[in-house]
Amino acid sequence: MHWRRGECVVYAKQKHSAAPGRRAREVDAAAKGESYSYVVDKFLLVKAVRDDGQVVLMTRRGKEHSVDADDPNLRKASLWQLWWHRHRYSEMRRSLAALEKAEV
Repeated sequence: MHWRRGECVVYAKQKHSAAPGRRAREVDAAAKGESYSYVVDKFLLVKAVRDDGQVVLMTRRGKEHSVDADDPNLRKASLWQLWWHRHRYSEMRRSLAALEKAEV
């Protein structure tokens, strides 16, 4: 998959805890039921595409995560997700624009 800077993406992140949140899906209880493993969709923006095949993703609060460009958990945001989470993506786009302005 080819990624571009500023592209809206969704990353399905695997998590573990004692109490999954409301956005959790694919919830599985541990053997004794003391913890759960689940998947949460993270709504991110592509900050950069590296030559080594890594994609740098940016969160709404400016944190960065690097993942492989061909990671099966990484996908483009659907039109529905773009509309439903437009406030998240617009915040990230403003942050990315401010970063670009500061780099110049």
